[in-house]
Amino acid sequence: MSYTATDSTLRLLTPFVGASIAWHLLALAAAVSVPGAAPWALAAVALNHLVITAAGLTPRSTLLGRNVSRLPAAAAARGEVAITIDDGPDPDVTPAVLDLLDAAGQKATFFCIAERAAQYPAVAREIVRRGHSIQNHTARHRHDFSFLGPRAYADELGRAQRILAQVSGQTPSCFRAPAGFRNMFLAPVLQRMGLTLVSWTRRGFDTREGDAQRVLERLTRGLAGGDIILLHDGNAARSPEGLPVVLEVLPPLLARLQAQGLRSVTLPQGLAP
Repeated sequence: MSYTATDSTLRLLTPFVGASIAWHLLALAAAVSVPGAAPWALAAVALNHLVITAAGLTPRSTLLGRNVSRLPAAAAARGEVAITIDDGPDPDVTPAVLDLLDAAGQKATFFCIAERAAQYPAVAREIVRRGHSIQNHTARHRHDFSFLGPRAYADELGRAQRILAQVSGQTPSCFRAPAGFRNMFLAPVLQRMGLTLVSWTRRGFDTREGDAQRVLERLTRGLAGGDIILLHDGNAARSPEGLPVVLEVLPPLLARLQAQGLRSVTLPQGLAP
């Protein structure tokens, strides 16, 4: 996929990013044409860059492009939520997660790291066989993801798409950035690939919090239809008993859904028109 200055990138930019480009041009014009304006122009550009950076480091921000953090109103009215599980598949944790979901009759979406899916293809296929959804969480889960340019984004996401489709038989329609961090170059790439950026409504910080009760409280405080819930089967923190926190949190979380009359669906189901 080619990215050149003459392609449709500008048409895919958000109003905020378009305004930022205009801000840069105005600052440059002022610095050149107005005596003494250069320091002010430089400060204005620096401030704009700070706002852009802050938006990229705010997982639920929509300034840099479409970002789904809740299911649509129709799904919320039906009492639907979406449990999303990141960073797997894990050969030990993921099968146990699947068993818990099956026992409760609930469905989930697994944002898989493509290289891990290729490493454990049987686990990935089992996710799909049990009626759950596999979506794109990059090929390698790069820690420098928010610093990449458009070509690197296209390569990383495209490779993940190919691997996940080949391994699981499902072509992802949703994408989640590592830790939710990204930059202004991501949205046009996602649009070209037909991918929807999905963040979350509630997260338990279960990759660093070993107290399952605290994770559960974060996830269930104000829980309601339309919520997108974030958990992890890969890189999961361990409880004092040595169990992955997700395995201790899921049973009471699923019981809470049932008690409130809520139903967990896959993202393709919940986001469908």
